[in-house]
Amino acid sequence: MSNRRALPLAHKMRRRAALPSGLRHAAPLLVCVLLTLRLASAQAGGELRFCLHSEPKTFDPLKVEDDASVSIRYLTGGVLVRMNRKTQMMEPELAQSWKVSKDGRQITFKLRGGVSFSDGTPFSAEDVAYTVRQLMDPALHSPTGDAFRSGVGNVEIKTSSPTEISITFPTPVAGLDRLFDQVAILSAHSSKKEMAVLGPFVVADYKAGSTVLLKRNPNYWKTDAHGQRLPYLDSIQLDIQPNRDVEILRFKRGEIQLINTLDSEYFDKLAASSPQVVHDAGPSLDSEQMWFNQVAKAPLPAYKKTWFRSTAFRRAVSQAINRADLSRVVFRGHAQPAAGPVSPANKFWFNANLTPTAYSPETALKSLQAEGFRLENATLKDVNGNDVIFSVITNSGSKARERMATMIQEDLQKIGIRVNVVTLDFPSLIERMTQTFDYEAILLGLTNVGLDPNEEMNVWLSSSENHQWNPQEKTPETPWEAEIDQLMQVQASSADPKKRKEAFDRVQQIVVEQEPFIYLVNKNALSAVANSLHGASPVILAPQTYWNVEWVSVK
Repeated sequence: MSNRRALPLAHKMRRRAALPSGLRHAAPLLVCVLLTLRLASAQAGGELRFCLHSEPKTFDPLKVEDDASVSIRYLTGGVLVRMNRKTQMMEPELAQSWKVSKDGRQITFKLRGGVSFSDGTPFSAEDVAYTVRQLMDPALHSPTGDAFRSGVGNVEIKTSSPTEISITFPTPVAGLDRLFDQVAILSAHSSKKEMAVLGPFVVADYKAGSTVLLKRNPNYWKTDAHGQRLPYLDSIQLDIQPNRDVEILRFKRGEIQLINTLDSEYFDKLAASSPQVVHDAGPSLDSEQMWFNQVAKAPLPAYKKTWFRSTAFRRAVSQAINRADLSRVVFRGHAQPAAGPVSPANKFWFNANLTPTAYSPETALKSLQAEGFRLENATLKDVNGNDVIFSVITNSGSKARERMATMIQEDLQKIGIRVNVVTLDFPSLIERMTQTFDYEAILLGLTNVGLDPNEEMNVWLSSSENHQWNPQEKTPETPWEAEIDQLMQVQASSADPKKRKEAFDRVQQIVVEQEPFIYLVNKNALSAVANSLHGASPVILAPQTYWNVEWVSVK
């Protein structure tokens, strides 16, 4: 019946649409043009809104290390090559093509011509040379630059023309082309410095503690198949909102259109009422972890520094934490116990011989007793009679981490350790972690943007600022840190994937044995995308929901 009813209506519509005979042959072309114009007008314009969970620490893309600044760099920074977050393959961006030498020391880029920065300053090989020199300047302490430091020596740069540049490193750099995914190109000449960008958006306004407003880059080089200049969006408003309850409420009200990383509790609640807006992309590369302060100059009592620098103490704490319960209770099954620094989602680099630390408070207590600790009236005391008490700091606004901290507190109480849970706003936490070192233990997560271990050089090298438990060591302070330094250099300078894998497998093994980071769980990549947002395709790699932002549009 429905088919019979549809036919007369179709005929009636056809008669109304009939054209004079002289124009009938032009009708298909006219329809195509009209459809193209309608599609373009539907895609163009509009504002995307979502939340940053902390204040951006910097707008300088070479100094980026916090999540908020990483997000802004991704949205504004133009890169030579980009890893497609869905296919995990490298694709050309500002470079039309590139070639890595057989020895892994040199990369040559052929650049696009006719490209300009957001302020109209022309883009050329000179800008790439300037960026690389800044990136590799030891005085800058660039976390991004650390990934390129495979050996001692200077980087040589040769610009053979405005569109061709060769960069030669003193020693081989494994996965060299992939590292440039994180290198946003700066202008060598613009008076706007890092605010002149080559990405799809520019920072138009910043209100501390409130918002970062991004506007469409009028000079962005990329166009769609119809020749329309990208991005489709006019603007992006990033609201600084650490409170996840407020974030989810605003999403339900339609005030924001996506949540890039969604807590499991909110995921399940949204799934119950609006299953079409939630996405579980499976295990992510990210981890949740805890670590103790091992900085020699930290303002802590000497006896606590002794605990925290003891491998036996760290391992006992790890054994006393029930990771399966954290995965089941805190993350509602949208997580799994972590085996070490690499998630099983990173299939090639994960060391399959590693397993999560088994929960055993009995074993933990025996290990501590072997080190001179003793249990008196349900309180653990060290060899000098000091009660074993420490504070764990985590960021306020994260219910999952607050719950994890509470469960860890309960687990450690079973072996006589008293834990005080402290929540701080993210800027205050970062200040303690990176500047004053006024903390005992921290519970946070590590966001992994890429797959290659070279991208973690800024964590594992003992001289790095992001070597969180004891950053910027002048020389490795322990034999195992010295071994990690050596192994990371080996894997970074080898062109042989097998040799690299062996070296990085050993790094993972050392980290599990020494537990400078106590890895807890690997979360699934959970996100929420409003129905009004078109073109978003959530993936496991960060940024999960807006990795293809130039193609995203709103109704």
